[in-house]
Amino acid sequence: MAITIDTSTEFGKQVQRRLADEQIGWLTTVRPDGMPQPAPVWFHWDGETLLVFSEPTSLKVRNLTATPKASLHFNCGDDGEDVVVFTGEATISTTLPSQERLDAYFQKYDAGIKQLNMTREGIMDTYSTVILLTPARVTGH
Repeated sequence: MAITIDTSTEFGKQVQRRLADEQIGWLTTVRPDGMPQPAPVWFHWDGETLLVFSEPTSLKVRNLTATPKASLHFNCGDDGEDVVVFTGEATISTTLPSQERLDAYFQKYDAGIKQLNMTREGIMDTYSTVILLTPARVTGH
């Protein structure tokens, strides 16, 4: 079941803003030996899941195949405030997101793609594995 973000609270407003504005999130997966493995990722929130694309042979994909528990958090402010952490389970999807969701994802990251001297097609070829993190909880302050 997807979480609901209560945007009537200051924390909920902060979460919603950061989901829309942040370019990088830290996806943490769990290695088979139990060691957490954080990795910076691009992401898209649709109100239910956090969408992440990955190289098929990445450590995060191998980790999630073995253990679906994962988290995603943002960098905090310089004073240690503005903390947002999502925890839940992630799945490797065998299908691409809807065209509408892909368009929203690429609209968010077109500038970053251009900085990498890549195209949308190149990104999809390289990062062809779809990860969907369904948060069960969001915490922070």
